[in-house]
Amino acid sequence: MDKKCTVWVTGANGQLGREMKTVLTAENTFRSLFTDVQELDITDAVAVEKYMTAESIDFIVNCAAYTQVEQAEENESLCHKINTEAVGNLAEAVIRHGAKMIQISTDYVFDGMGHKPYSETDIPAPVSVYGRTKLEGERLLFSVAPDSAAVIRTSWLYSPYGNNFVKTMIRLGEERELLKVVSDQVGTPTYASDLASAILVLLKAPLFIPGIYHFSNEGVCSWYDFTRSIHRLAGITCKVLPIDSSEYPAKVRRPFYSVLNKKKIKETYSIEIPHWEDSLARCIEILKK
Repeated sequence: MDKKCTVWVTGANGQLGREMKTVLTAENTFRSLFTDVQELDITDAVAVEKYMTAESIDFIVNCAAYTQVEQAEENESLCHKINTEAVGNLAEAVIRHGAKMIQISTDYVFDGMGHKPYSETDIPAPVSVYGRTKLEGERLLFSVAPDSAAVIRTSWLYSPYGNNFVKTMIRLGEERELLKVVSDQVGTPTYASDLASAILVLLKAPLFIPGIYHFSNEGVCSWYDFTRSIHRLAGITCKVLPIDSSEYPAKVRRPFYSVLNKKKIKETYSIEIPHWEDSLARCIEILKK
């Protein structure tokens, strides 16, 4: 009987980590291991090496990240430790053990000043500590393990778990009669369940093809459009008004345009991606239960 391939998912208590647990458990093709910082600190290179050796890891899916965009500006060293240095630790271990790695990255590696969907060949230009440290993590990974790594950049991630825009807008919509939401920033929401399913396709593929890939749901919307759809699907009647970014106080400049071109991942792995509104409806049905 063939030995099952062992997949290690880091950041297992986060939105994507929890969805990875759901898809991998249902699949039962792999021996799956899940850790978060409480079980194993991936910024500790020695701990990473010990775990790789003890568990004979074949694949790492790194869902761990420092994602608090505003706080990152004041906690740059911690953000760099988690988003860059830890990725280097994992990459070094991947090379030593002949493993493969899928790293999750972000649309924030771009400045958001474009006007057509960003492809993997577009030049990154991050404007925040978060975006910069994620890009540095990508580059460190490829410098250490160029033939053993795939990076998946995603955007506007949400799920039934943790804190995210969908759950916040539902809560605020139930608490208030009026909300003002930015309408001049556009992108594509990504349901973490769909991203987890796409990662599973990469894990099961007969041939691992290293490189950068973009993944979000299909379609384009503003945060205002997104909020309107959230409230409609959740049966919330709160009034929502569109505002410009200049009216919304923020420490960090957010990308105005965050649409990702998904052609490469769709063609390479024959992945069909749902429209964001269809996936949002699925998520809200779960939240209603």
